[in-house]
Amino acid sequence: MTASFSIFIYLLLVIGSAAMILLVSHRVGCRPLTAEKDVPYECGMPPIEKAHTQFPVRFYKMALLFVIFDVEIVFLYLWAVVVRDLGVFGLVEMFVFIAVLLAALVYVWRKGDLQWD
Repeated sequence: MTASFSIFIYLLLVIGSAAMILLVSHRVGCRPLTAEKDVPYECGMPPIEKAHTQFPVRFYKMALLFVIFDVEIVFLYLWAVVVRDLGVFGLVEMFVFIAVLLAALVYVWRKGDLQWD
């Protein structure tokens, strides 16, 4: 068997399995019985609100702050692994990095974005 023939057989198996999964799910899957069951939430009750509600911006701000400070922790861990190899230059660079992040934290704190009212 050549390598290209093996890849061809593999692709046929992948396409065949995907087609079988789609066919079985189409045949076995549940269907809405009435028009009322076809509305959002599928509970038979009319929806109270619109289906698309907007989240307040503070959720996004908090998520971005969480991601930023998570990345900082990763950098601190990686820095701690190689701190001896970096010497004084690495120590100074990390203090600059932490100072920038602390300045951002103070800015966000004074702006009131950390309060959850």
